[in-house]
Amino acid sequence: MLLFEHTLWIVLLAILLDAVIGDPDWLWSRLPHPVTLIGKLISFMDRTYNKPEFQRSVRKTNGIFALVALLICAALAGFILQAGLSYLPFADVLIALVGMTLIAQKSLYQHVARVRDALRYSGLTEARKQVSMIVGRNPDYLDEAGVSRAAIESCSENFSDGIVAPIFWFAVLGLPGLFMYKSVNTADSMIGHKNEIYQDFGWASARFDDLINLPASRLSGLLIVLAALVSRRPYKAATETILREAKNHRSPNAGWPEAAMAGALGVALAGPRQYAEYSVDDPFMNAEGRKEANADDIDSALKLIAISCTLLGLFIAAAALIL
Repeated sequence: MLLFEHTLWIVLLAILLDAVIGDPDWLWSRLPHPVTLIGKLISFMDRTYNKPEFQRSVRKTNGIFALVALLICAALAGFILQAGLSYLPFADVLIALVGMTLIAQKSLYQHVARVRDALRYSGLTEARKQVSMIVGRNPDYLDEAGVSRAAIESCSENFSDGIVAPIFWFAVLGLPGLFMYKSVNTADSMIGHKNEIYQDFGWASARFDDLINLPASRLSGLLIVLAALVSRRPYKAATETILREAKNHRSPNAGWPEAAMAGALGVALAGPRQYAEYSVDDPFMNAEGRKEANADDIDSALKLIAISCTLLGLFIAAAALIL
């Protein structure tokens, strides 16, 4: 079997497996998750090359070196693993199972659904606890509407970088592409912060993460618009919100799926937010929309994401048939 033969079919199988299996706790309680291993490598490089006594220019250079080393390690690991598995029986299934571990359809749905269910059945205190698992902002400042908007924003952004982007790079470059993407995305979440500790060392990882998420973020926005069309929601408003406001988001990528979701649901997202160490005073996205979001809006966002994932799978199947 050729190394990248049937890649699109493998990706489609990985999508289906993740939708059904997700991240089984029984497995990752016994084995280290791939992201955990990536995180340990990033932590090692952080401790070694980002020491406070280093000059800022040195830390920035070291951050570039760390990113290149991380990409090489990830690419080699993906290439060796895919090459090895390709000679085993049921190679396509085995490669899809590996790829499945780095796609977050079911886990994202479950995490966001817990916030929805907490608001409906357990109250604000439990909802704040659940939303703190998926967002970085300070939950103590969030009322019901704030919790709901935070969950919807996380759902939208993570649809792009937790589902569409891994699938995109898996389809383009196989396991090496998937591993490289997930490594950079993990590095961005760990060291890509604009603070005294990481503004230099994490600069390269943060900028490169922005770059490699560009195609997936645009595709994510389009998928949400199409999902709104399929579900008879205001897809024109979703499109107009993207065109008008996606560029105003502080992230060059997150604005696309968030703007699409805000328009499709008729809610205002983003806006002023309080994080653990700082606050932001961003303008609302779709400011004319409702700010009093609730559990029903979270449920609607989850339905749009589920439809979007289905559409993505159908597009990949169609491409596999054509190619």
